[in-house]
Amino acid sequence: MTTSQLVLTRRPFGAMPDGQPVHEYTLVNGSGLSLNVLTLGGIVSRLDLSDATGHSTNVVLGFDHLDDYLHRNPFFGVIVGRYANRIAQGRFEIDGQVHQLACNQGANCLHGGAMGFGTRLWQAEPAVPAPDEAVALVLKRISEDGEEGFPGRLHITVRYSLGLERRWRIEYEARCDRPTVVNLTHHSYFNLAGQGSALGHELTIPAQRYTEVDATMIPLQHATVAGTPFDFRTPRVVDERIRQAHPQLVRARGYDHNWVLDAPFDGALHWAATLRDPASGRSLEVHSTEPAIQFYSGNSLDAGLAGTGGRVYRQGDGICLETQHNPDSPNRPVSADWPSTVLRPGQVYRSVTEHRFN
Repeated sequence: MTTSQLVLTRRPFGAMPDGQPVHEYTLVNGSGLSLNVLTLGGIVSRLDLSDATGHSTNVVLGFDHLDDYLHRNPFFGVIVGRYANRIAQGRFEIDGQVHQLACNQGANCLHGGAMGFGTRLWQAEPAVPAPDEAVALVLKRISEDGEEGFPGRLHITVRYSLGLERRWRIEYEARCDRPTVVNLTHHSYFNLAGQGSALGHELTIPAQRYTEVDATMIPLQHATVAGTPFDFRTPRVVDERIRQAHPQLVRARGYDHNWVLDAPFDGALHWAATLRDPASGRSLEVHSTEPAIQFYSGNSLDAGLAGTGGRVYRQGDGICLETQHNPDSPNRPVSADWPSTVLRPGQVYRSVTEHRFN
């Protein structure tokens, strides 16, 4: 099997309103894992995983048609940036200068604004796989100074690769020409059963603390998970406690919170979460260089979206595990609990997340 002929293909996927073409790349590792990627938003539109019998199932939520991604996408499968999660009032200060962002969730900026990275076209090209990789694809774009209010021209490279084993790796890299903030992640909605609700999945998050939020979902403080429905230090079924009358669950209509990982923030890959579907036996381990992870239980899916294969998505049909820095970090004093998200000229932003499937 050769990379160029058998494990990486490209096909047209429609055109943007201005006529620019959108393409879909398919990466196949030859070991039961394949990934479909759009040049729009770096969107992972399918992630097919075979079981012990050879039967393959798509384990992420998505759409069949470009128009849905353009007009109705609740961040299915996108690269999130320039800043993942929320920034309070869409405002932050660097070196005494206040920057006002586009606010797309009430008074706050969410996932980079209404026209974040997931809505933009990316340049894509095959990459030379490493010795332990089957295939790789590189996505690039330039976020211009002032895009959605963010300062500085940002050059971004995102590399997707499939390992010889069942591993999907994402490597992020960015450089700027003036001080800015950067916090990149990926927003796939996982359902390891391939259909129905994902709330019966078991979740483990190695974190003693999570981040409490206010009524607008802006961080208040880090709090202990002990004795709360936010304790996933041992495997717990997601819907076991999701309907408890905990103020934070009521506020978010389920789980939509940041967990501060116990692992050191030292640039190395560390275990960040495990998701397992007891019925199929499929599991996903997330490993990352990031200090935190956002667990979102698909609370806003309301049966108003017809997705891949005509399936209607309902609340809880997909689970997001977004590796990241803490939300609203630009408005917090830098500390071990709140690592900086500021990127300056001459520095290189780097982040890696691996998804290991079993």
